[in-house]
Amino acid sequence: MTLLNTTLKWLLQRRLPRIEAMMQHPGVVQHKVFTQLIRAGKRTEWGRKHAYKSIQSIRDFQQQVPVSSYEDLFPYIERVMKGENKVLWPSPVRWFSKSSGTTNARSKFIPVTTESLDESHFKGGKDMMALYIMNNPDSRAFEGKGLSIGGSLHANPYSTNSAAGDVSAVVMKNLPSWAQYIRTPSIEVALMDEWEAKLERMAEITSQENVTSMLGVPTWGLVLIDKILARTGKSNILEVWPNFEVMMHGAVNFQPYRELFQQQVFPSKSVRYQEVYNASEGFFAIQDDLKRVGEMLLMLDYGIFYEFVPMAEADQAFPKALTIDEVELDKNYALVVSTNGGLWRYKVGDTVRFTSLYPHRLRVSGRTKHFINAFGEEVIVENAETAITRACQATGAVITDYTAGPIYMGNGASGCHEWVIEFAHEPSSQPQFNQILDETLRQINSDYDAKRYNDLVLKRPRIHVVQPGTFYAWMKQRGKLGGQHKVPRLANSREYLDDILGQVLEL
Repeated sequence: MTLLNTTLKWLLQRRLPRIEAMMQHPGVVQHKVFTQLIRAGKRTEWGRKHAYKSIQSIRDFQQQVPVSSYEDLFPYIERVMKGENKVLWPSPVRWFSKSSGTTNARSKFIPVTTESLDESHFKGGKDMMALYIMNNPDSRAFEGKGLSIGGSLHANPYSTNSAAGDVSAVVMKNLPSWAQYIRTPSIEVALMDEWEAKLERMAEITSQENVTSMLGVPTWGLVLIDKILARTGKSNILEVWPNFEVMMHGAVNFQPYRELFQQQVFPSKSVRYQEVYNASEGFFAIQDDLKRVGEMLLMLDYGIFYEFVPMAEADQAFPKALTIDEVELDKNYALVVSTNGGLWRYKVGDTVRFTSLYPHRLRVSGRTKHFINAFGEEVIVENAETAITRACQATGAVITDYTAGPIYMGNGASGCHEWVIEFAHEPSSQPQFNQILDETLRQINSDYDAKRYNDLVLKRPRIHVVQPGTFYAWMKQRGKLGGQHKVPRLANSREYLDDILGQVLEL
């Protein structure tokens, strides 16, 4: 075992007592974060507008400061991007994380401060590895390279003294030299702008490296691995990376892809999988127990104050918002954060559900805007992922991507849900797959079941199977190639369905 591997493991294990203390005293930790944030916010224009000097408690904060969407905060963010200081956060902002668009813009820009880099993103990355080492004390992960699939950086469209890009690119650009040394590919390749050219170059480089870990979105990881296999002529990636240990994944639900990775991509029981919840707004959660699949420990001491809004009040400016000590198990909450990046009571757009308390572990159950509720059925992403997974398990299918939306009622006809699915391996029986998907949704969602009764409101789902590569081509057509872009799973309109089905018909 190399000295570097031994040294890094020893340093990382020293982080565990702090994590243990956070798990035991979540309310105390969060109150400390809250106090620090309010102290910093007092020195900003936002803090003066909302009378932060008079805030003495969390309840004062919740009564004085409204919950904000990106559209609400954008006038302030725009001023920060133009170079104004102390608007949302007291320290200068030189980086902006660019993510998918909103109702009034193609992209949104989230401020990334020095504090959010150091205390959230970097801290989360180190804790991720510390928790992995805790689960696997004999790890040799640092004897090889960690592969990161990142985005690209661009000039700030409003100013020349700052830059914007995918959060992965912002983090990579600011990593310390020791962290750059243990990752691959080089920063110059990792930040290449043209996505397809970058994938080719990454495949060329990493096919010759001793890669022992990988961090990224599973779907884009598959694209890169396919290119490496095509280049090398190998049947699976372990023939290229024989010492590969762990895949850290996030951004999309891994469950529908798990069988594909375990049986074909990394066909070895020794390869492990660790989930993380890292967003433009901050590093939120890490899977601390690799046996608890899909559950992540909420990291409470990263300079982020969390609030959890019951779904019935998710659209209100001053909802009944719960703190970490007030949440309950198995209830869906809209996630609201105040951060050391200058976001105040910001709606992330995700819904979460707690699976354990003390320690507080959660699942990402969906998106506040990604659902189907055209008929009162309230199908969320978590429902869809469960149904897809059961249908795949029963029929031996493996999916690559999917999206779904409504077919509306009309002319006396019932409505239904329409699915577009791309398989890596098609089911042994497509009718059986379709039936199990529908039956599972009925079992786990009583509203969907009620609407499906006797086909009165909803008929059986209509499912289209498309050729391999369809979703990749569609994302490319939309200008959405890259590690931060995900296929939208559910929509309450036909926007995505009509677009992708139109492309299929044109082929």
